Amino acid sequence: MAAKADEVASDVAIRRVALYPSHNSSTIARFATYASFALTASIWGPGWFNNTEALWVANSPPSLGLPTWLIRSRHRPRVVLHILDLWPESLVASGFGGPILRSRAFEWAIDRWLSMTYKVADSIACTTRKQVELLAQRGVPSDTLSYVPIWVDEAVFHPGDHDDALAHELGLTGKTVLLYAGAIGEAQGLDTLVEACEQLRDEPDFHCLIAGAGIAEARLRARATDHGLTNVTFVGPWPSHDMTRLMSIGDIHLVSLRPDTIAEIAMPSKVPATLACGKPLIVAARGEVEAVVTRFGAGWTCAPGSASELEKTIRTALAVGECTLREMGRKARDAYEAEFAVNVGVGRVEQLLAGGKVTRSHVD
Repeated sequence: MAAKADEVASDVAIRRVALYPSHNSSTIARFATYASFALTASIWGPGWFNNTEALWVANSPPSLGLPTWLIRSRHRPRVVLHILDLWPESLVASGFGGPILRSRAFEWAIDRWLSMTYKVADSIACTTRKQVELLAQRGVPSDTLSYVPIWVDEAVFHPGDHDDALAHELGLTGKTVLLYAGAIGEAQGLDTLVEACEQLRDEPDFHCLIAGAGIAEARLRARATDHGLTNVTFVGPWPSHDMTRLMSIGDIHLVSLRPDTIAEIAMPSKVPATLACGKPLIVAARGEVEAVVTRFGAGWTCAPGSASELEKTIRTALAVGECTLREMGRKARDAYEAEFAVNVGVGRVEQLLAGGKVTRSHVD
């Protein structure tokens, strides 16, 4: 593999640099991925950014602080740091590193590194309001912090007609479908979903559709099979280009996160994706996700980690009827357009890149 490769896509010049790719559970391999990209970007990045006036950095992982610092030192562009994942919380929640992450030496080192990285930036864009609050509490100057959530591919995620053919293909014709589409890992806490479905056997028109993959998938499939659940279907990973059809057949969409600190400050990509499609949500999570759905009246919330609470909430959603679901879907779309749409997010980023400030209403 070449150390670097230059190309042009849609009239945008791109430089790609080599890295050691790994998405497995090895701590060493994952850190090698983070470090290798930071190193190659530091070698082949600074010279390529000659005459750059402004730099937008998707800061995940924070090892990107090294090439960002080098580019800033050499060319003096205005730097907007977009915090996609808050560290060290994201690393701890992922389970990588074990005892190393709990050591005082690591805590000191990551704190020093993050402080340096934040100081390089002229503006820091946070994807959730909770991130803004936490970084301010950690001493990051409030006047550098802005709320800029991430949008979705609106060519894929948008309101559309119910795909009757797909529903028929999956055996869901005439059913009220609860759709979970996304990662199936431990962080999502989906054991409670399968358990809730066990208690919903008396709802003949209800069906749960689970699309995605992850380390918890095999266990959840086995449990559904062992308990003879006919109201749950696993379809595995779904092609991203075909998500429009899949999203259309979900009458209600589920967002589930295991109760922990990172869940309360996170905004999973499935939330803006579902809002963009104009679909009501059931949110089994606390914090930022719960607040968005509650603020716009776009669905229901329940305590994470509780199968009985989730079951009760699903029954409530099933009882409201089609008209109410459509109305909640409209509110969901309103939430997306107000807060997550491409024109909103890109406008905020451009404002920061030009040296302006995102208005205070975006963080209230």
